[in-house]
Amino acid sequence: MSKYSGKYDLEERTAKFGVDIILFCKIIKINIITKPLVDQIVRSATSIGANYMEANGANSKKDFRYKIYICKKESQETKHWLRMIATADEETKEFADKLLQEAQELILIFHTIAKSSADNME
Repeated sequence: MSKYSGKYDLEERTAKFGVDIILFCKIIKINIITKPLVDQIVRSATSIGANYMEANGANSKKDFRYKIYICKKESQETKHWLRMIATADEETKEFADKLLQEAQELILIFHTIAKSSADNME
């Protein structure tokens, strides 16, 4: 079971994930390879929660679905950067693996929400 499980609050869960990514990035040895990877992952991971909050404030079902889709895309991108960082700095692999699991769970959650909202639009 994920450490993110428990009370189901996706706003809190996405914020916690962003915070965990920031903490993860603080332990990465910065060099010419890891610097751009860290820049990318911080942007993608922290935007998941921001876009989720925007989705909750959406003016229409279409806007909501679009923002949720962005959450899914940012989760997928974050998963990619985690894999690259774990390769570039092998000492982070264990921490990265835990974050990869959560990124995958977020992808599945946002996929389900997007599909459900699309079904409700028909």
